[in-house]
Amino acid sequence: MSTVSSQRSASPTTPAPELEIIQIPLWAADTNAWVVGNDDGVSLLIDAPPEPARVGEVVRERGLTIGAVLLTHGHIDHMGGSGEVAAETGAAVYVHPDDDFLTRDPVSQLMAFFGTNLPGNYDAPEEMESLTDGEVLDLAGLSIEVRHTPGHTPGHCCFYVEEIESLFSGDQLFAGSIGRTDFPYGSHADLMASMRTKVLVLPDETRVLPGHGPETTIAKERIGNPFREEWG
Repeated sequence: MSTVSSQRSASPTTPAPELEIIQIPLWAADTNAWVVGNDDGVSLLIDAPPEPARVGEVVRERGLTIGAVLLTHGHIDHMGGSGEVAAETGAAVYVHPDDDFLTRDPVSQLMAFFGTNLPGNYDAPEEMESLTDGEVLDLAGLSIEVRHTPGHTPGHCCFYVEEIESLFSGDQLFAGSIGRTDFPYGSHADLMASMRTKVLVLPDETRVLPGHGPETTIAKERIGNPFREEWG
């Protein structure tokens, strides 16, 4: 687990509240759950791997509560804990409707990814809020722009927070790599199109906080990502 502190903008006469971004790698795939919280005690959870108890421990240690859950996509390692988080906190869970079908069939995903049904409870909430490309959500004191980036899955989304110059990229873009497209419903061509139109248009200094592995920046990936030639 790593913690990164940042400052939100504020007027010159008002001290900027501390903004804490907490990275929690969880479950079999070391999937990053990102907790974003500040002085008001309400946090935003981006992705909910199937270890919700660990997320709860970290949130409580910092005196935070979860106000909303954003799912970058419907793969089990990113959404398998969302049902329990929602039940325990009352937080709304958001997912793009093109991935709703994935969230409803986690056991099939386990068989496809691991060849076995790993023990555990992998449920999404019965009711979830729908994400729409281009909308700006006001959650946990932040304005989050939804960028629909199909390719890894049909409904994959990245979340851009301009005030902290950060993109939560899910399984779209990693440090030195990109999301896999050889899983069912993946499309390499769609992922590359999403990269060109929704990700690479962001400023070079944008921090990329991915679904797996360490953070990076748009500038670093423009220069060093092995797939950069395909981005055009």
